[in-house]
Amino acid sequence: MSTAERPKYKVIGTRPIRHDGVDKVTGRAKYGADTHMAGMLHAAMLRSPHAHARITRIDTSKAEALPGVRAVVTSKDLPYHGDRVVELGEGAVNMKHLSANVLAHDKVLYKGHAIAGVAADNIHIAEQAVKLIEVDYELLPPVLDVLAAMQPDAPILNDDVRTEIPGGKAPDPSALPSNIAKQFLFERGDVDAAFDQAAVVVEREFRTATVHQGYIEPHNATVFWNADGKVTVWMSTQGTFTARQQTAELLRIPVSDVKVVPMEIGGGFGGKISVYLPPVAAALSKKTGRPVKLIMDRAAVFEATGPTPGSYMKVKLGADKTGKLVAGEAWLAFEAGAYPGSPIGPGCMCVFACYDVPNGRVEGFDVCVNKPRSNAYRAPGSTHVAFATETLVDEICEQLKLDPAEFRLMNAAKEGTRRVDGPVYSRIGMVETVEAIRDSEHYRSPLSGLNYGRGIASGFWFNAGLKSSVTATVNPNGTVSLIEGSSDIGGSRAGIAMQLAETLGIGAEDVNPQVADTDSVGYTDVTGGSRVTFATGIAAIEAARDIQRQMIQRCAVLWNVPADQLQFVDGGVVGAGKCVPFKELAAELHEAGGPIVGNGTSSTANQAGAFGTHCVDVEVDIETGKVQILRYTVAQDVGTAIHPSYVEGQLQGGAVQGIGWALNEEYWYDDKGSMRNATYLDYRIPTCYDVPMIDTILVEVPDPNHPYGVRGVGEVPICPPPAAIANAIYAATGVRMHQLPMSPPRLMAAILEKQAEQ
Repeated sequence: MSTAERPKYKVIGTRPIRHDGVDKVTGRAKYGADTHMAGMLHAAMLRSPHAHARITRIDTSKAEALPGVRAVVTSKDLPYHGDRVVELGEGAVNMKHLSANVLAHDKVLYKGHAIAGVAADNIHIAEQAVKLIEVDYELLPPVLDVLAAMQPDAPILNDDVRTEIPGGKAPDPSALPSNIAKQFLFERGDVDAAFDQAAVVVEREFRTATVHQGYIEPHNATVFWNADGKVTVWMSTQGTFTARQQTAELLRIPVSDVKVVPMEIGGGFGGKISVYLPPVAAALSKKTGRPVKLIMDRAAVFEATGPTPGSYMKVKLGADKTGKLVAGEAWLAFEAGAYPGSPIGPGCMCVFACYDVPNGRVEGFDVCVNKPRSNAYRAPGSTHVAFATETLVDEICEQLKLDPAEFRLMNAAKEGTRRVDGPVYSRIGMVETVEAIRDSEHYRSPLSGLNYGRGIASGFWFNAGLKSSVTATVNPNGTVSLIEGSSDIGGSRAGIAMQLAETLGIGAEDVNPQVADTDSVGYTDVTGGSRVTFATGIAAIEAARDIQRQMIQRCAVLWNVPADQLQFVDGGVVGAGKCVPFKELAAELHEAGGPIVGNGTSSTANQAGAFGTHCVDVEVDIETGKVQILRYTVAQDVGTAIHPSYVEGQLQGGAVQGIGWALNEEYWYDDKGSMRNATYLDYRIPTCYDVPMIDTILVEVPDPNHPYGVRGVGEVPICPPPAAIANAIYAATGVRMHQLPMSPPRLMAAILEKQAEQ
């Protein structure tokens, strides 16, 4: 459905000023580092200089003797967990591994692995004390490459990890320890027979690098362990409730004894879901009886928090002579980092998700290597596999002399299509995004110039539902105070407020949204999975409907008429010969029965998934290998654009991050496992000089699972850029790139190799 065909809304689709805008632009918004308390101590961390080593001795006595030092903690100050597995809302986690990642137990598994924490009167004393801690190491060989880590003779990182085989079967306890934590397998149809009958078969190997989310604000936590046993955490987090549970589980205290107060968050993109600092600051606070603030420096953020994993992929596609896909096969290995948990599962599910592939086989492996434990990064796993699949699609189009957009339309997933991993799509907009690019002025315009090229690619993300809670209180002046539990990263306060306002028939400016702590609002899952505008939006709509019901009941009593003769219509109660608008009712009803408080939750609704298709023009300098982005257009199915400016910003931001993956970003390790580019001077993210204005086309195919048709938009736009740029590079140079990033040295080497072959 096009924008013109959608229902007419009063608030949805408008562009009101964001509710938190004044605080953000004036600097009054409080971020994690802005927390200050009486008697507060400052903490610093000792981190491993080695990528793989056994800890044989830790001596903290000199640090403890330094004047101004109030406490030192190591892993011995955290409870023992054994192999306890706990469900944390985002999947089951081995608490022993989570604890060891917070403070190393008997081994360090990556450079930057935390070993000890020091609390002191000021940060300078704390940092000085850290240098006085003595640690003896037994060095072990590091393994940094995913394929090398899978070999039988590879150094083993975790003695308690054994391969979990497909079907959910527990690992064989008699099996030898392995770096392969989990194996996935999805199959559909007769893959081998389909490939045998295919007119064209293309198979290639691909590699992607370790890439960081690149958020501006570092990880932080200020913790006070009160004398009554209650722990309060002030932090920037994507999920206060999962941070609360992780902290409580790691400290082995009741979850009701922990309160997490969300501060404003300077970016996350999936990287601020896991906890690293709160348990350490809590242990220091317990020892000292004082609040403790702990903030990472930039090097620690790079070296010790979860980036997206590097990967190796072998992907194969087959099509008949008309261009219809008949089979797909993928073998994927993702780096989990030090402990199990890479996004290999989503990668397996996304690899062929944009297309109707009647016969498919996907095998995936979660592999431990001596790098920080991987974490979510905007559509985790999907960008990796889109790079592979969309590059092969372009190669098939070249061999069959088919237009890339028409090929995608011929094979696009649509309502009723079954993915290789099993689910059947409901109403989705993959076709519409391809049509939007095909019909765009960008795609139809001529491109001429030496070493210029154009490429397109598509991408997919599931979009989550999960659980959200909202409370809304009607004020006597007709405004509404909205309390929600979703950390606001991309403007969700406004998006949630606008849905409540639309339902009540009031203005967005009449809603005052606040993100509350874990004691002040009902359970709410993380801000991730592109779920907030969808799920917390549904909760807000339910709260608004609760308010409507209460208003009708109050009016029925005041007007002495049956409630079933009244309706809430166009922002007011209608019936009994009256039509009273919301603001008048608010004042009247507040004096006749007290405040009206609406509650709403969402727990069962789930999204149908979202798709996007991108088009990019590049110019390649064949003397240096540098790629310049000339023009970029994003078309994405956004369901219903609640606040179009925010939607456009999400599409543009995701595309720019994908451009970074494509051209520059990678962790650079030496053979000892030391990251050599752990600063923004050396880790090259795109700047305003690297990208043009990103054009956006908002395709609106409403999701039937949401009252207003909302689809999450934040994750899909990072998926297509690497493949679209790779396809454009090929059009410009005739060189196929199969490894990310396609940096100037790597592309230059490929160009020279091609020239040598001619």
